[in-house]
Amino acid sequence: MNDKLLYIWDIEEIIKNTLEEHKLDMNYEINNQLPAPMSYNVSTNTIKFNYLQINGYIANINFKIKQTDEDCVKLILYHQLGYYLDFKKNKHDLRTLLYGGDEEKAQLLSQIEENAWEYGRTLVPEKLLNSYDKVRGIDKMLIKNY
Repeated sequence: MNDKLLYIWDIEEIIKNTLEEHKLDMNYEINNQLPAPMSYNVSTNTIKFNYLQINGYIANINFKIKQTDEDCVKLILYHQLGYYLDFKKNKHDLRTLLYGGDEEKAQLLSQIEENAWEYGRTLVPEKLLNSYDKVRGIDKMLIKNY
């Protein structure tokens, strides 16, 4: 809970350490064009992050969860790692996103999102579980506002 901006190298260090801690072999890179704080690309097995978006997201959530900026980054990251775990465990037919009807697409995206939160939660340390669950609720509200 500090008022300083997290720098690119701070975020890279948090991601690197978290991946090592969970023995996950993934790439990560900065992408300042990313319209979200973080995303997971299944085809390149890469976590991408926009450090300005991350800092803005932390400012939006931290007054409700009261965690360090580092822990806030981890909470965002655990959700993204949930996508990775979901795609490892479930072979979603992604052609649905290209060729399916609107309802089919929405249903698949909703399922993937739900799974990502659930699988991501399995990586969260005990001391951050309550905050992770709060972020999940806040995130749904933030998405509706976009």
